[in-house]
Amino acid sequence: MNAALDLVAVAGVILATVLIGVYGLRFSRTTSDFFVASRTVRPVWNASAISGEYLSAGTFLGLSGLVLLDGARGFWFPIGYAAGYLLVLAFVAAPLRRSGAYTIPDFVEARLESRSARRVTSAAVLIIGWLYIVPQLHGAGITLEVVAGLPTWVGAIVVAVLVAALVAAGGMRAITFVQGFHYWLKLTALLVPVVFVAFALGGAPETVDPQLVFPPSAGPGGIDAYATGSLLLALLLGTMGLPHVLVRFYTSPDGVSARTTTVIVIVMVSAFYAVSSAMGILSRIVAPDLAVPGVADTVVLVLPSRVFPGPVGQLLTALIVAGAFAAFLATSAGLVVSLAGVVSQDVFRGSVRSFRLSAVLCALVPLAVALLTVPAGLVASVGLVFVFAASSLSPVILLGVWWTRLTARGAIAGMIAGGLACALSLLVHAAVGGVGVAAPLLEQPAAWTIPLATTVTVVVSLGDRRGAPLRAERFLARLHAPEA
Repeated sequence: MNAALDLVAVAGVILATVLIGVYGLRFSRTTSDFFVASRTVRPVWNASAISGEYLSAGTFLGLSGLVLLDGARGFWFPIGYAAGYLLVLAFVAAPLRRSGAYTIPDFVEARLESRSARRVTSAAVLIIGWLYIVPQLHGAGITLEVVAGLPTWVGAIVVAVLVAALVAAGGMRAITFVQGFHYWLKLTALLVPVVFVAFALGGAPETVDPQLVFPPSAGPGGIDAYATGSLLLALLLGTMGLPHVLVRFYTSPDGVSARTTTVIVIVMVSAFYAVSSAMGILSRIVAPDLAVPGVADTVVLVLPSRVFPGPVGQLLTALIVAGAFAAFLATSAGLVVSLAGVVSQDVFRGSVRSFRLSAVLCALVPLAVALLTVPAGLVASVGLVFVFAASSLSPVILLGVWWTRLTARGAIAGMIAGGLACALSLLVHAAVGGVGVAAPLLEQPAAWTIPLATTVTVVVSLGDRRGAPLRAERFLARLHAPEA
């Protein structure tokens, strides 16, 4: 009965997603519709779509599991995820919209007048996007395995095929409708069980001992200063390097709308993180036995049945399963649509037909990786993507928006230096588990890879005899001049 109900919930989400996507197809006619929804998405709906794609498997399943495992230390992730949008609001949201670009490589090429800089940017965007999609596919596999006993590859294939079909059919215009719906479904899917479980525990005869739920070792006193600071730096700056987040600001009508959208996003994601963190706290009371790496990510799916063994628990679990699949679909769709725009313009001719082909290719690559790899901690997997984005793309985007003397050679050198340093440090740590006192630097490299990338970018730009493009000042003036 449980498995059947959960599968019905998954089928319901898929059906609703398809129907909403088909509705969006009615408005997808031009190339601009497919790439940036013709820049007509209003703030509230755009914020819903951004929040829908931003709240991924790592948030929906992994955040509660991380709080269960690490206690208060797990709260740094939602703090960093939400606060990253403050930097987006202050530094890049409106300027990127005013640039008139379709994609991040479009912006870099227009800013630096360099095809080489565009190619390096495109490579970084594809790496970030594909690395981000893989945890979504793993999360889908874990969900169907836990609730229905299906092999993990089933969930990955279902999500990849559905996302590829939706993006190829309707592009950004159709996906915007889908992602907006998914945000509200995900919030409801966690909020309702949290309220039920909280009320059930509040009326329980036994008293919950705070020392058992949050022992001192799981509180702020057990936090490593370097690791936490490096992690926060990665999360704050990494948001500015996520292609599926930044491309959504190109869909706003103007810079003011982009800023308004960002403010609403901060409110929306903060509300969701509060609910997800609450689920993790409740898990430390009800299911402390699941505080095992690799198992903790399933606690959201198990918790309702622990508290309500009967039909109520089954219904709440089905609701959570529906929300989980919405998370996988929304984030994967946002990533695929942003990557398809890059591949379509850089590899093909930038037409609607090439966009559709690119969407299929951009879904198949991470699917192959997901099928060949073993799921790791979902929050940790997503966190690595933030580190790479913050080390490779974020410094160039920030300097490109605010520094007139940035050159193409400086941008290329900075992206390569930051990306390689980050990748090598994470690979060495994964292979040998750290090297003596260098172990923390390898495990959380953002604190030194971001300054390295920024320094290389600035030094090479200042030493570049070609200098910045002649139109750099005029271009930046357009980025920062408010609309009439």
